[in-house]
Amino acid sequence: MSVFGTGSKDEWLLIIDSGVEQLGYDNGWCTSAFGPQAQIQNTAVGGSNLTAAITANPIMPRALPTRRGLQALALILATAYATILIYQAVAPRQWPEEAVVVINRVISDGRSDTGEMQKISVEETAVTPPVATATMAPFSTDLNDVFISVKTTRHYHHSRLPSIIDTWFQYAKDQTWFFTDKDDQYLQNRTNGHLVNTKCSSSHNRRALCCKMSVEFDRFLESGRKWFCHFDDDNYVNVPRLLKLLDNYNPREDWYLGRPSIPAPLEIMRQQGADSSKRPQKVKFWFATGGAGFCISRALALKMVPVAGGGKFITVGDRIRLPDDVTMGYIIEHLLKKQLTVVEQFHSHLEPMKFLNEDTFHEQVSFSYSKDPRDEWNVVKIDGFRLKDDPNRFRSIHCRLFPHETDCSRR
Repeated sequence: MSVFGTGSKDEWLLIIDSGVEQLGYDNGWCTSAFGPQAQIQNTAVGGSNLTAAITANPIMPRALPTRRGLQALALILATAYATILIYQAVAPRQWPEEAVVVINRVISDGRSDTGEMQKISVEETAVTPPVATATMAPFSTDLNDVFISVKTTRHYHHSRLPSIIDTWFQYAKDQTWFFTDKDDQYLQNRTNGHLVNTKCSSSHNRRALCCKMSVEFDRFLESGRKWFCHFDDDNYVNVPRLLKLLDNYNPREDWYLGRPSIPAPLEIMRQQGADSSKRPQKVKFWFATGGAGFCISRALALKMVPVAGGGKFITVGDRIRLPDDVTMGYIIEHLLKKQLTVVEQFHSHLEPMKFLNEDTFHEQVSFSYSKDPRDEWNVVKIDGFRLKDDPNRFRSIHCRLFPHETDCSRR
């Protein structure tokens, strides 16, 4: 269907082609490419009535009144609009990225409203998932991909380490290293040479703690392994569950896995730059508590090297005057702007351990314990060995997870 003017700009004819392939008009004349000429003569124009006298043969185009033509055009447009609405209702929804492309194209083609286009794009992209999430496709983690460090001190060589060496250490003997502050040949033999004297102080102050963490970090870098997992000497580590956890994360990406022990980010005041006249600024960041354990991917560790490698970790700890696990969080979250991924299956002695459900023990990555000044134990509630034989409950946990072990028959 085509609409043509008749020479007068105020008069229109609706000519419905009937087998005519090309039509030309010139000052009142309509010419068919395949038939004789047809003269269109305006005989009367009055009000809304338009009369057209058409002389033609053998093909006779039909002229319709303007009102009917407009009605027909309106009907066609309404039908097209209804078709679009029906299509939108039944067609599959687009993904947000596709929707942004379509919306932007419509806006730029229609009215070039860049402000609105930017607004829509921001609204669509705001629905993206959080950065700090596990990778969807699992990665196979071998035990040799992991470097496990256990921080200890000479004061706990014979009160804490034996229960670790007799239990979970047996499942990761070649991957676990004990970082202490004194040589001990007996433990060196029992651990197959995996006792490291850091030469750090045996005190529990922040500088001694940062000193040991610095040695742990540098030894991991030298190992070439994919994951650095730190624990304390009051942790039982469920080694198979640790590997299963790491299967969900790509070590070539930046990952900081652990569990905070405080309900909100830590806030500290930091002097910005060397100018002491400037007002200190508030710094907020999360950190994974070392008493529950945490893991860092090699990709992230390599980004930390300029700040923390080669003993620089101690310097950062001195600058902010905070312990080792807090310093680690400061470097990763504040300096490198990488988020902590919270893993609830890490547990520290700061939790009431008795509330851990025994039926979920196989899902946990680490357990802990503590004893207060009144000699009351904070331990998991579990049947097993007698308390005097297993006060921290590590042997009972071990036999709950691995009942086939020979020593478990003596429970």
